[in-house]
Amino acid sequence: MAKNVKKLTLASKLAKQGAVIQPTAIIKRATSSVRDIEDLVGGGAAPSTGPLYFSPIQTRKQRLLNGETIKKTATKEEVLIAARVPQKKKRNQQVSLAAGAEEEPAIQKEAAVKKEVDEQKPEVQKDLKSETMKQLKPEIKQEIDPLVNEDVASPQSLWYRQLENIRSMRSLSAAPVDTMGCHQCADPKADGKTQRFQKLVALMLSSQTKDQTTFEAMNRLKARTLTPNSLKDMPVGELETLLHPVSFYKNKAKYLKQTTQILIDKYDADIPDNVKELVALPGVGPKMAHICMAVAWDKLTGIGVDVHVHRISNRLGWLPRPTKEPEHTRVGLESWLPSTLWAEVNHLFVGFGQTICTPLKPNCGQCLNKDICPSAKVVVTPTKKGVR
Repeated sequence: MAKNVKKLTLASKLAKQGAVIQPTAIIKRATSSVRDIEDLVGGGAAPSTGPLYFSPIQTRKQRLLNGETIKKTATKEEVLIAARVPQKKKRNQQVSLAAGAEEEPAIQKEAAVKKEVDEQKPEVQKDLKSETMKQLKPEIKQEIDPLVNEDVASPQSLWYRQLENIRSMRSLSAAPVDTMGCHQCADPKADGKTQRFQKLVALMLSSQTKDQTTFEAMNRLKARTLTPNSLKDMPVGELETLLHPVSFYKNKAKYLKQTTQILIDKYDADIPDNVKELVALPGVGPKMAHICMAVAWDKLTGIGVDVHVHRISNRLGWLPRPTKEPEHTRVGLESWLPSTLWAEVNHLFVGFGQTICTPLKPNCGQCLNKDICPSAKVVVTPTKKGVR
């Protein structure tokens, strides 16, 4: 009995609703007792004396795909709308029209347009890519310092962005080197020769020593009138007491006595004005010599690489290969870094290493380079329960 119950099909629902969809055009067929569902929607079905049959299963497009032919009439050509798109072919399924059947003009037109669009797609994508690169190129150029050579072959492609971030971080907070570095240890009221000597002494004491400790030791020495002659006449034991707790203060006291005697005998109580003769002094290395030339003689001869510059350069990937010695780091940096930045790198990296990129536990979470630094280790500290 249930099979004889008439079901509400799509055709009957559309017939009851009347004009629900307004198609672009309606195909009118020759007199036939068979009509399609698509012909019903719109201003209602055309009057007909014979019985009408609407297939509850198949539409005109489905019958066409199944091989049924459609009679051509002299009526207006049908326009293909979104609801009339043919069904997609299933994999490994061959669909063909019956013998003598022809595709509708709208379907042929759609296939031709699709083929043309597919052929033009690579060219369009290429044009869009070139347009995008033209728009981005000027913006990238604006970020580079005009004094920096854009063709520099650096080991780190993002080196200038990293440098800009370090500049920003250094400008936000002061570091010990800003107020207690060797350039701040000399007496501003002393003559030029004495100031140069005091800066050299501060550099000799700063090796493997914190700036705070060096600055305090220099204040104790300046209280005794720090000049080459006064330091020459000071007993070694007294000098060691003034230097303590500077690292290796006994060795440094010995080097200071020897260097002072050389300066008095050979340079008229002044310091050499070149790296070669500075390095020849007892207790003076390449890092001290280059920094001394910059702060004492205002001459740029190279990058002063201390433990901070050495560590950060390796962490950022600024070297062609990892280095173990500061002097190797200096050679690697000077091989590609523009000389206009040599004087700035030491001061920037030392302060950055004292505040954020520290030796043992770097504060990567607050570093602006945490997303572009190959050595970044961002650790999220879990919040304790009950603590808000």
